[in-house]
Formats: sequence, C-alpha cells, structure tokens
Amino acid sequence: MRRSIVSTVLGACALFLWFSGAAWAQQAPKAKDRTAVLAIMDQQENAWNSGDLVAFMNGYWRNDSLKFIGKSGVTYGWDATLARYQKGYPDQAAMGKLTFTIFHVEAIGKKAMLVVGKWFLQRAEDTPNGHFSLLWKKIKGEWVIVADHSS
Repeated sequence: MRRSIVSTVLGACALFLWFSGAAWAQQAPKAKDRTAVLAIMDQQENAWNSGDLVAFMNGYWRNDSLKFIGKSGVTYGWDATLARYQKGYPDQAAMGKLTFTIFHVEAIGKKAMLVVGKWFLQRAEDTPNGHFSLLWKKIKGEWVIVADHSS
C-alpha cells in the first residue's frame, strides 16, 4: 500500500513537471511581431551601411535603462550607447558594411522576444564579426531593443 501511494505521488509529480515544462517551453512569436522586429533590424542594417548611427539607434529603447553589454562591460542608456558606437565607429570606413544573420527568434510572453544571431562587418582591411542576443520588448505599441549583448 505504501509503495502504491509513493508511486502515485511520484507519477503525479512527474506529470506536473512535464506540463509545467511545456508551459515554459520556447514559443514561436506571432508572425506579425517577428516580421516587425526583423524589419527594424533591416532598417538598422541600412542605416549603418549609410553611415547614420542615430538612425541605427532608432531600434533601441530611448531610455536610461537600455543595456548594451559588450567586451568592455555594460553601457547604460540610449545616449551612452550612441556615444559608445560613435567612439568605436567614427567614420564610414570604420563602420564598413553590416550584415546580420538571424539564428533564433523566440517569444518570451506576449510583449517580449529574444533574437540571437551573428553580425558581420565587411571593411577594406578586415572582416570583424561576432554574435549577439537582443532582448526586445513591445513598449507603447512599438518593438524596441531593451538589452543588447554583443561579442
């Protein structure tokens, strides 16, 4: 009898964990949200390739709580992130031609999305590249990057 109760409890726990795991499983974003985010990233590529860092930054949350995480640490805020880009990429030659490759887009609830991919720069003298993970949130009806971890 005791073994039967233990088996039932263990079975119930396993079933609960299985269902709760399914609830937290990765979700595909709605097509319109995925399309909106990827369109913003296309606009960012175009702005970068035109040498317009301010337009590139339009994809980011214009807020002091924006986080950019790179090899030198965390930069907080839209203005500080723009200044970081301007310092690292002072002219069109330093900027080169930017291309994103998207590996993964995942919904995290109704108003958040994770985008993981790779960035490439084609410049006259080199071709730097790295990976990124972008946390997007829908704020006041607009998708914006609230955290960017690029390496």
